[in-house]
Amino acid sequence: MLTIALHTLRTRWSTFLGTFVALSLGVALLAVMGLTLASSLDAPERQPERFATAPVVVQGQNTLSVPTSTGAHVSRETRKLAHPRAVPEATVAKLKKLGTVIADRSFPVHTEGGPRGLIGHPWSTAAFAPYEITAGRAPRTPAEVVSADWAHPGQRLHTRHGTVTVVGTVSSLGFESPVFYTDARAAELSPKSAQLVVEAAATDVRKAAKGESVHVLTGNTRHLADLDPDRDREALTAMNALFGTAGGVTAFVSVFVVASTFAFAVAQRRREFGLLRTAGATPGQIRRTVCAEALLVGVLASATGCVVGAYGAPRLADWAVDVGLAPGWFTIGDSKWPFHMAFWTGLLVALLGVIAASWRAGRIGPTQALREASVDTKAMTRGRLLSGAVLLLATAVTLALSLVTDPGELLHRKIYVSRPMLLITAVALLAPALVRPLTRLIAWLPAQLPGAGGMLVRENAAAGVRRTAAVAAPVLVTVALTGSLLGATATLNEAKATETRERTTADFVVVPAGNTGAGGDSDPAADTIAAENTGFDAQTLQQLRTIPGTTASATSSSAVHVLEDGVALIRSEARAAEPAPLAATADLPLAAGKVSDLDDVSIIVNEEWERRTVGQTVDVWLGDGTRKSLRIAAVMRTGTGDNGVYVTPANAPGAYVDRVDVTLSAGADPAVVADELREAGGHVLTRDQWVRASHPGTDRNTRYGFLLVLGIALLYTGISLANTMVMAASDRVRDLAVLRLAGATSRQVLRLVGAEALTVVAVGGVLGLLVTAINLAGMRGALGLLSVHGPMRIPWPELATVTGACAVLAVVFSVAPAAWAMRRRAVELAGTRE
Repeated sequence: MLTIALHTLRTRWSTFLGTFVALSLGVALLAVMGLTLASSLDAPERQPERFATAPVVVQGQNTLSVPTSTGAHVSRETRKLAHPRAVPEATVAKLKKLGTVIADRSFPVHTEGGPRGLIGHPWSTAAFAPYEITAGRAPRTPAEVVSADWAHPGQRLHTRHGTVTVVGTVSSLGFESPVFYTDARAAELSPKSAQLVVEAAATDVRKAAKGESVHVLTGNTRHLADLDPDRDREALTAMNALFGTAGGVTAFVSVFVVASTFAFAVAQRRREFGLLRTAGATPGQIRRTVCAEALLVGVLASATGCVVGAYGAPRLADWAVDVGLAPGWFTIGDSKWPFHMAFWTGLLVALLGVIAASWRAGRIGPTQALREASVDTKAMTRGRLLSGAVLLLATAVTLALSLVTDPGELLHRKIYVSRPMLLITAVALLAPALVRPLTRLIAWLPAQLPGAGGMLVRENAAAGVRRTAAVAAPVLVTVALTGSLLGATATLNEAKATETRERTTADFVVVPAGNTGAGGDSDPAADTIAAENTGFDAQTLQQLRTIPGTTASATSSSAVHVLEDGVALIRSEARAAEPAPLAATADLPLAAGKVSDLDDVSIIVNEEWERRTVGQTVDVWLGDGTRKSLRIAAVMRTGTGDNGVYVTPANAPGAYVDRVDVTLSAGADPAVVADELREAGGHVLTRDQWVRASHPGTDRNTRYGFLLVLGIALLYTGISLANTMVMAASDRVRDLAVLRLAGATSRQVLRLVGAEALTVVAVGGVLGLLVTAINLAGMRGALGLLSVHGPMRIPWPELATVTGACAVLAVVFSVAPAAWAMRRRAVELAGTRE
């Protein structure tokens, strides 16, 4: 059997070429993903940046640690606080006796025409990075600053806090874009200081801070005082999730393509297997022959894929760094286990892909194949029909269970990325039963046109069910993944925008200058500082509240933590607001209770909370870590999961007012009020402008992940289409010759072949669109159960693009082999051996 398999590979190399390429690509991608994961696990310890030369850094309490228990096991869960506490004054007094104490401050700086992500600091902290003056001098007055080298001495910068003059510049160190003020001016702009630099011995500092709620940082732990100290870990986690998803899709599509290719190859070789059976081969020997062929292809493809993966991994790492998916230091290590994992996975994929085909090959009888006509009469086997029906039933049952028990689960990315694969597999298995009626339906109108071309296209595609199903399968995968993934994010984003639109009843929304809402990619460190420090000053806030003819609701961002079942510490984003103005400017999606019942001893929660009955008391930890028992005043519906909670300002200590909603009284002139709001300060948006500015977008990691997944799917589609079309062309040489002998010209034959290819792509596209519609309908049903009203978004432009790409590939790889074959005379082709 092994000898026959080797001879088969040598003589039918074109049949296995597509499988070899697909497997090689899959193994290469798996090797790259494994190397990336291994390198991220061996990440070096992060070094301090802003405080690389600081002796000791002392931080106020910035984490919440709560004991949790699972059975007899007791542990502690730690979460970052929304509003870190300052170092206690008594502790500061002790530290000052040990040496110089320098208060650190960080706050966003917005300049007209300047770069994004500018962060302000006091000049006295510059030496700890260290930053050194490259031109000019240090700031001496409140109107003077030192910036990085994007500006020059003498340049005037117009900021939200007034115009300043650049009197010096420093070289950029790469991790931030600093603007240094005098220490006094920085204290005015950011009164709260959550960390200090102490120029004293670490042992003395620890002794002075013993028993206090502070963190003493030395050595590499000083990186915890940097802006966004977890960004490297979070970036690696997101990158691993992205590449892990891509690896999963690669394995899925690889099995799909290999199975489809081997199934079609076995169908083509049924007469060959019939001859082997006539010569005395047993069904087991036939099956072992097919498996041996797959194993040989798998070994060669896996080895090739490992070589390609070793070459491609460093380049992928460089790309990930260039686009910001990975930290700047990230490189590929020298781990060997990813190659073993990729190689053996490649073999497993090859064997899994050929199991069904080998079983079918073994069932071919000695005379059955020799008598079988060219028309596919039994393309759908019982096993395939049963498998497809079971998977389809499983898809329906799991969807129904999710809708009944937890509809919010369908909105999670890992769910709407993985669920389509189950339905795609089910539809692909049932494709032979769907292909013939769908083909006749699609080609019905062309068949009614004058001439025999339309009729021939319809009958050829309908007669070759296996060929049509093999070509339609990769198109189905690409179209279904494109529609399901992009459609899910678009539908979810539109639902969130609908929530914002329905909740916002204010006529105007005012935010601090430089902060216009969500949207777009930005600098994570700058976003962290902006979230902690951006807010209205007291004078501006008072002016906004006293504009005649308006009701203003000033709200701030905060967070609360709750311990559920004693095992999980859950963080919920919170908005702090006064109840009366909030009720006048917003329409919260309440399921029970009233906004007006909110006070300093109560809270508005949502239906995701374990305790969610109006009047119940719930223990929470506020944004600064204070524990408090609050009564539930109202309960909001779950929605898309971003409803959060509401508290009063008294329960959001340390929070800055970062948004003011303004509702007009009867008779107030909107234009006049808008002018007065602008004069008071801040960025003024109408309700529609605010909804557009707040419209959620797809974040960078998700966007790159989907592009990678869809790129892989489209690449595999091209490989599968090319392989299947070339294999099919060899079978149809005599058919094309007969058409030539019947009077058809070469161009007419090629047009017929191209039209058949387009018809088959249309079949795959329709099946993919069916999968998309079912998946998005499930998400839309979940949103409806969560009381979110928004349209289902089908990404028509993207679907048209990928379908068009599939059509081009199918036409090229069907017409080119046919044109090559018809170079010979039709009489010679008609006598070609099989």
